[in-house]
Amino acid sequence: MTSLQPSSRSKLPGLPVRREAARLLVSVLRDRQPLDDLLQQSAASGPLSKLEPRDRAMVRAIVATSLRRKGQIDAALGQHLTKPLPKRQDLVQAILLSGAAQVLFMGVAAHAAIDTAVSLTDETKPSRHLKGLVNAVLRRVAVAGPSADVQLNVPAWLRQRWVQAYGETIATAIGEAHLHEASLDLSCRDDRTIEEIATRLGATILPTGTLRRDDIHGRVEELPGFADGSWWVQDAAAALPARLIRDAERKVVIDLCAAPGGKTLQLAARGARVTAVDISEKRLRKVRDNLTRTGLAAEIICADATTFTPVEPVDAVLLDAPCSATGTIRRHPDIPYTKTAEQIAELSHLQRTLLEHALTMLKPGGELVYCSCSLEPLEGEELIETALREGLAATRSPIGPEEVGGLTALITAKGEVRTLPCQVLDQDRGIVGLDGFYACRLIKS
Repeated sequence: MTSLQPSSRSKLPGLPVRREAARLLVSVLRDRQPLDDLLQQSAASGPLSKLEPRDRAMVRAIVATSLRRKGQIDAALGQHLTKPLPKRQDLVQAILLSGAAQVLFMGVAAHAAIDTAVSLTDETKPSRHLKGLVNAVLRRVAVAGPSADVQLNVPAWLRQRWVQAYGETIATAIGEAHLHEASLDLSCRDDRTIEEIATRLGATILPTGTLRRDDIHGRVEELPGFADGSWWVQDAAAALPARLIRDAERKVVIDLCAAPGGKTLQLAARGARVTAVDISEKRLRKVRDNLTRTGLAAEIICADATTFTPVEPVDAVLLDAPCSATGTIRRHPDIPYTKTAEQIAELSHLQRTLLEHALTMLKPGGELVYCSCSLEPLEGEELIETALREGLAATRSPIGPEEVGGLTALITAKGEVRTLPCQVLDQDRGIVGLDGFYACRLIKS
């Protein structure tokens, strides 16, 4: 990662925050590293570990805003750059991007954002000669303001795919939805306590049975009910697939690619005998921690889902396939810059392999719920349609609106689930937005 060393002249308040934001942006945009991984590493033993919680939150806010609004910011910067930056000036590009994000979209005083940007540029010899340019460009951007075209924030390759899949109007609405931070969605351990917990948290009960809290500030661990395991964090869309396994309380269920474990918890809470399988021991620690906190039970196995075989066939398998995660851009604004069209095609091959292998784990007549947190039909509708056409030993078991809180808009003509970040969940209460998800239910022939 790019190293920034403070100089004796770097005494401005807030400079460590801006320094780390620029460093993280370089790693996301140049090296295609996932932002969450970078934040965890930095918080564990890097610059974030030396910052106060409030400053850590500011770092993430600057990076997230820079990524969410990158198209508009790039357009604004381009109006005042007479020629492209020299090659290998990724750091200066990140400083300009984050400085403009603060001025244009975060309400930071222009002089504060610009002064820190200039100081950061002055900290390393390769960029020092560009500090005058950084100063001039950001001052002009602050006066001129941002581009009004919010669709610039969706990379062209990704927008083209959404237009092809959903049409121009919905593609535009998806892009606009990604400009906003997602709400805090929670799943309850016991649905009978949902009203009581909603009252304690000041949360809204969604038609699907998820609790939604619009106040996303502060530490989740400090909210009422976290310590005693009354609930766990899980997007409303991610909570749907586990509900599609019928009569789970009487079934032996394998949760494939289980980490971080929300679906395992749901199934265990319903009384299923669950085996959670994931290839990452590190990610399985989170599953174990949540099981301990909630007092729920499941068997945990670290194994490759493409080769794992249970001792005997089971009643149901829930496969949350590894995917491009384009349905979670509200939560992970780095995804448009860390994923590529080529990766989506490669993941589709892996998903097909997992789908076929998952069927071998089932008894005849057993249920397989396949899902992915992707907006890509290639990782959802098209994948299943192609597999069935090519002889997959299964048939669709249509999902009804009553299984998703009566929200008919979430059910496709073929009885599958398709959620979009721009969908309205409750018109009267103005509840909009959930992750982009696909799910279908198959019965083994």
